[in-house]
Amino acid sequence: MKRGPRAPLPLTPSGKRWAWVLLVFMLTLFSLDQIFPPPLARVRDVSPVVVDRNGEWLMAFTTRQGTWRLEARLDEIDPEFQRRLVAIEDARFWWHPGVDPIALTRASVSYARAGRVTQGGSTITMQLARLLEPRPRTIGSKLIEIVRAIQIESRMSKREILAAYLTMAPYGGNLEGVRAASRAYFQRDPQWLDDAEMALLIALPQAPEARRPDRHPQAARAARDRVLGMFVSAGLINQRRADEGREIAIPARAPFPYSAPHAAQALVAERPGEGVIVSSLDATLQRDLEALARRHAAGLERDAQIAMIAVRLEDRTVRARVGGAGRERAGGYIDMTRAIRSPGSALKPFLYAIAFDEGMAAPETLVRDAPRRFGGYLPENFDRRFHGDVTLEDALRHSLNLPAVATLERIGAGRFHAALTRAGADVRLPRRADAEPGLALALGGVGMTLEDLVQLYAALGDEGQARPLVTDNLARFSFSRRFVRAETAERVLEILATSPHPAGRAPSQVALNAPRVAFKTGTSYGFRDAWSVGVSNGYAIGVWVGRPDGAPRPGATGRSEALPVLFEAFDLLGGPGEQLLASEQHEPVAPALTRFETEREGLSILFPPSGAEVLVLDYGAEARGLSLSARGGRAPLTWYAEGQRVSSEETSGRAIWRPAAPGFYDVTVVDADGQSVSTRVRIRSSG
Repeated sequence: MKRGPRAPLPLTPSGKRWAWVLLVFMLTLFSLDQIFPPPLARVRDVSPVVVDRNGEWLMAFTTRQGTWRLEARLDEIDPEFQRRLVAIEDARFWWHPGVDPIALTRASVSYARAGRVTQGGSTITMQLARLLEPRPRTIGSKLIEIVRAIQIESRMSKREILAAYLTMAPYGGNLEGVRAASRAYFQRDPQWLDDAEMALLIALPQAPEARRPDRHPQAARAARDRVLGMFVSAGLINQRRADEGREIAIPARAPFPYSAPHAAQALVAERPGEGVIVSSLDATLQRDLEALARRHAAGLERDAQIAMIAVRLEDRTVRARVGGAGRERAGGYIDMTRAIRSPGSALKPFLYAIAFDEGMAAPETLVRDAPRRFGGYLPENFDRRFHGDVTLEDALRHSLNLPAVATLERIGAGRFHAALTRAGADVRLPRRADAEPGLALALGGVGMTLEDLVQLYAALGDEGQARPLVTDNLARFSFSRRFVRAETAERVLEILATSPHPAGRAPSQVALNAPRVAFKTGTSYGFRDAWSVGVSNGYAIGVWVGRPDGAPRPGATGRSEALPVLFEAFDLLGGPGEQLLASEQHEPVAPALTRFETEREGLSILFPPSGAEVLVLDYGAEARGLSLSARGGRAPLTWYAEGQRVSSEETSGRAIWRPAAPGFYDVTVVDADGQSVSTRVRIRSSG
C-alpha cells in the first residue's frame, strides 16, 4: 500500500517558545547591526592627490587629522605584494567570514600556555575594524573587533576590505596606507616592488613606530629580514633572493612632491571627497615654469611675485599655472593668476581686432597721434611724446595711447566691454554706483585676471574662436563663440610678432630656432602691474609681475619685468614658432579707410581746461607765463584773455599768456574760419 507524504509534526509549546526566542534574537541582532554600523566612512577620508594629465604626481594634501592617507587602488598595487600580504597576515582571508576560527583557536592556546601573546589571531578584516575604531588591546576589545569584522564582511567585498586595509594601515609617523609609505620611502607608487620593499611594507604596520625606517633603521631591518625569511618558508621566494634582499639598505623618508600648489588647492576645493584628481597640467612644464619664476624673482624685491599661465590652444587645457614664485615670499599663498589687477595696454590688440573685423579701420589706416581731449579725458603716451600721423598697426606695435583711445571712441566703450565679456573675460568696472565702461578701458582702466587675459589671447591664437580654459580632465567647453574672423586674428598676431623685441633678444627671423612670438606688454597706472602675454608654438602664455598688495613699483614696466620671462617660457617649449600667416600679402586698404578721422575735428581748448584753478608764481611782462594749447580748427589760431590778444613767441610760435594778477579770466581761441571757443579759469598765487 502506497503511503503519501508525511505531514510535518506540530510544534510543541516549548518548540514554539524557542522559535520565538530565535526570531527575536535575530531581529535584535539585525536591529543592533543597523543602529550601530561600523564607521566605514573613515575609509573615504583620504588625502586628495592631484596628478598631471599623464598621472604624474603634482601635490597631495593631508587629511583633517594631519595624516598622509592615500587611497589604495588594488589595480595600482603590485598584485604579488597583495598575494604575499595575504599569505603572511591572513592565509584564509578569501574564505572566512571576517573571523578565522582556526587562527583564533591557535592564538588562544598559545596565549594560555605562555601567559602572553605570542602569535596573532586577527584577520585582515579584524585589523581593519581596529583601525576604524582604535581601542586598548584587551579581551573585550578583541570581542568587539570580531563583531565589527562580521559587520564589515556583510557590507563590503573581499577586494574592498583589502583595499580599505591598505588605505588605513599605519606605517609610522603620519603615514597611513601603502601608497603613502611607498611614496615616502621609495619615491613611487607601489605598482612594482622588489622583495625587500614588499617585506618592509608588510612588516611596518605590526609595529609602525618601533620600526620606523627614518628613526629606527636597525629595527626596521630586523623586521624586514624576518619577513623575507617568512617568504622563504611559505615558498614565495628562494633563499638566494632573500639573501639579496637583506643586502639592500633601509631607505630614509623623503618629502612628497610639491608642485602647482595653487592649482592643486583649487581643484581639491572644486571636487571634494575625491582621492585622486587628474588635472590638465603637464608636470614637466609646470616644474620648468616654477623654476623660471623663482629664478627671476630672486632678482626682485622680497615683496614682489611672478605669476604665469601656459595654455595649449588646440584644446584650451591649462598645462602650467604658477600662482607665485614661492610661498616664502610676501603674498605667496595668493594665487595671482586669479587676482584682479589692471591690465594696462595688454587689451589694445582686441581693440584694434574689433575695429578691423567690423570694417571701421584697417591696419594701414592713418590716425593722428597728437594731444587731444576726449570729453573730460586727456590721455598721453607712455613716453610723453607724440608722433603725428601713424598707421594703426604701428600704433599697436609701439603701444601708442592716443590712437587706442581714438579707436575705442569710434567703437564705443560699452560695445568693446560687451565683446570682451562675450569672449569669456570677466571685466570688472570701477566700484561706483554709476560705473559704466569709459574710454580709459583702452588703456586698461578696469580689473581683470591673468587667467582671463590669457583666455582672450588664446582666442586670437585659435583663429578668433573664444572658448573657456580647461583645468581638469572632466571639464568640457561651456561655450564656443566667434570673437573675430580668422583673418583678423591672424593679422593682429602678425602685427604683434613684429613688435620691437626686448633688449638683448634677437628677432626670430635672424635667431636660430628661436620661436616666433606674437606678444604684447602692459603696465598699469602707477607701475603696480607688469604684464606680458604671447602666442606661439600652439600655446598662449601670460606673465604677471608685481606686488600682491598692489603697491607701486616705480619704473617696473611690462617690457622690463615680464617680457623677458615670457620669452624664456616660450624657449622652454622648444622648437621654432609656426608661421602666423600663410601669406603676408594683403589686399589694398579701401580709400574710405585711409584715415581714421574723415572730418576736421572741432576746435577745443586743451589748456587751460574750463573751471580749472591754475597756480601762478609770478605776474607781469617778465613772468614765465602759461603756454596755451588747443586742438582742431584751421590754423592759424589766435588767443585772447579777457578780450586782450595774447602774443605768440617768435621762436616757438606758442601763445604764452602772462596774467597781470590773480583772479578769474575768460580765455578764448579763434581759428582762421572764425570758429571760437572759450573757457573760464581762476588764477591764484601760492599764498
